[in-house]
Amino acid sequence: MSRIPRIVILGAGYGGIVTAIGLQKELNYNEADVTLVNKHDYHYITTHLHMPAAGTDNPENARVDISKLIDEFKIDFVKSTVVQIRPHDKKIILEDSTLSYDYLVVGLGGEPETFGIPGLREYAMNIRSINSVRLIREHIEYQFAKFKREPGRTDYITFVVGGAGFTGIEFIGELADRVPELCREFDVDPALVKIYNIEASPTALPGFDPELVEYAMQVLSKKGVVFKIASAIKECTPDGVVLMDGEVIKSGTVVWTGGVRGNRMLEEAGFETMRGRIVVDQMLRTKEFDNVYVVGDCSIVLNEDGKPYPPTAQIATQQGEIVAYNLVAAIRNTPMKEFKFINRGVVASLGKNEAIGVVGDRKFKGTVAAMLKKAVDIRYLYKIGGIPLVIKKGRL
Repeated sequence: MSRIPRIVILGAGYGGIVTAIGLQKELNYNEADVTLVNKHDYHYITTHLHMPAAGTDNPENARVDISKLIDEFKIDFVKSTVVQIRPHDKKIILEDSTLSYDYLVVGLGGEPETFGIPGLREYAMNIRSINSVRLIREHIEYQFAKFKREPGRTDYITFVVGGAGFTGIEFIGELADRVPELCREFDVDPALVKIYNIEASPTALPGFDPELVEYAMQVLSKKGVVFKIASAIKECTPDGVVLMDGEVIKSGTVVWTGGVRGNRMLEEAGFETMRGRIVVDQMLRTKEFDNVYVVGDCSIVLNEDGKPYPPTAQIATQQGEIVAYNLVAAIRNTPMKEFKFINRGVVASLGKNEAIGVVGDRKFKGTVAAMLKKAVDIRYLYKIGGIPLVIKKGRL
């Protein structure tokens, strides 16, 4: 190993950016050479993306310049796309250069999981990035404009959202709030607009408290959302979707939120994966290489029952904190910490001033839960950027 160890962090998502911030706080100058690689020069707040996708918020509010978060004297930022991971050679191949490392942190994020459903990859849109939500927002507005030219084509103003997990539910809540505004802007009868939420599982928000799920569905149904629960999509076509029971829903807009898999580069690098994700050890390392750490959507952390925790922003953030601690420990030859997920609660937005949430044994809904959601967002902003970022992005 070189005199000054080289740490490379791939991806500036929740896990990657929190790892970088933790390292710059704990490491002394010249104690390690840390490089953060990301294909964009900004970190985006994934849990905010459903709002700009529906057009209820500006995409700029979901992004934070990386230069505002890192200390350039402690962290080198490289804006580039990762092409290949070569763990045996301790090298990362970028589109325009090559990096060597002593320690690697993989936080490249996941990819949409289509479960082999024909047409989803080709014809459905995904809420995955700043650019993807811009496309969805502009596409929705374009559908209303097209309908005014062809008023018989109600498929233009029929919207299908596949998946009733967090992202799907939060998106349809915002979309349902946006529809009346779009109807006024384009002079469209609101009764003609249809929003379908399709979920293969027997319930919306699987794993959430049943009482709160029922409340969420009631709120969204009153906003005009039509739920099709326990009803899987068989095929996505240029004209809409076909369900397993043969029903055809004609739609000019299909948004798929039904699942996430890990990054294909991990499989290509030779790591043992499950749907593109790596089962990490208690220190968040791969079993093949004790100098490679994995966080976020690329990782699988097993609970006490041997079942994986769902890949959420909350767990990725906590992973970033522990990986930063353990990297410092590895460099200084001090004891590491085992990762133990602390569930601080879950909150799902249902649109303006509506949400559901669970913190410990307490359940929240309505305006109180919506305020709790804002508090969670502000806490994260404070963690990565302090009071200045809270003031700038906190939506107080």
